[in-house]
Amino acid sequence: MKIHEYQGKELFRKAGVPVPEGYAVFTVDEALDAADKLGSYPVVVKAQIHAGGRGKGGGIKLAKSRDKVKQHSENILGMNLVTHQTGPEGKTVQRLLVEAASNIDREMYAGIVLDRVRSQYCFMVSTEGGVEIEKVAAETPEKILKIRVDAGQDLKPYQARQLAFGLNLEGTQVKNGVKVFMGLWKVFKKYDCSLIEINPLVVTKENEVIALDSKVNFDGNALYRHKDLLEYRDISEEEPSEIEAGKYNLNYIKLDGTVGCMVNGAGLAMATMDIIKLYGGDPANFLDVGGVANAETVAHGFEIILSDSNVKAVLINIFGGIVRCDRVAQGVIDAMEKVSVAVAVVVRLEGTNAKEAAELLENSTLKFIVATSLEDAAEKVVKASKGEIA
Repeated sequence: MKIHEYQGKELFRKAGVPVPEGYAVFTVDEALDAADKLGSYPVVVKAQIHAGGRGKGGGIKLAKSRDKVKQHSENILGMNLVTHQTGPEGKTVQRLLVEAASNIDREMYAGIVLDRVRSQYCFMVSTEGGVEIEKVAAETPEKILKIRVDAGQDLKPYQARQLAFGLNLEGTQVKNGVKVFMGLWKVFKKYDCSLIEINPLVVTKENEVIALDSKVNFDGNALYRHKDLLEYRDISEEEPSEIEAGKYNLNYIKLDGTVGCMVNGAGLAMATMDIIKLYGGDPANFLDVGGVANAETVAHGFEIILSDSNVKAVLINIFGGIVRCDRVAQGVIDAMEKVSVAVAVVVRLEGTNAKEAAELLENSTLKFIVATSLEDAAEKVVKASKGEIA
């Protein structure tokens, strides 16, 4: 689950991480009231969406007067903000953060992620703040310092000092930086975060170290331990099809390709997406229907997949283990009788009662493309997505 910048800063503030004073607002009048509360200028008017690159897209403006706060708020609220992370469709800005401007001396970067390859946490810092960290990693990786923390362990004070020295902090800046890093780790661990980023983390001319931004993602599987965080959820920022899938306990993630995927099991779903890419196609989604691929589940899966206008063909790839293939086949047949499907559907069923499943599909009056193997399925669905077979 993602949250907005101002919400992340609330968690930072509770953990002792210095952040600018600011207020979340939803109207122009509220923005003006927030500026009045701050009491002095300049202030910063910041669009709140679940994406980075807001400044380049025109979503962050410095206001040196009350009139400028009004002007910027009117321009940003309701705008369709397009950044490198939103994609060309952009995001509608529905809320703002109005906060005090900082007396910046230099900008840096700090972040914590899970290193899945090493099964460790990775705390990263870079002197190159204000720049996409992916660009820094690609062009000047030597400018990123990484400190790894073993699972079940905590960030140690000496490691926090290493991070501070890696950012070339000096004097009281070191103490202030250590406070920030220990606070960030506290938030990361306490709330089962999957990612924390501050870009930029700044040193002010007063030698303070302040989190000028916040990006916080939580592990959705751990939210049952943090029900208080659910009030931070902003459904308007989430993909509608993913929200709909959640109502039926379907694990669905929308992607940019043209091949719809319906698979049981996350591992098989990932392998299916990989082999579609191998055969020259692009998956339109990740969809794991779980262990109960019955007619109702399949029907809902079809509806969600086909709600994406980019989908040109659908691959149903089911391994019969807990669930029998013949039951899945009957579910597919029943679902396609209920749901209008105007694209090619390739079906590959393997495992328990696969032979009986194949007979059901062959005897059906519906039009399927039956595959005999995973490779055959990938080849056929990619060709179908390109209009080469129907």
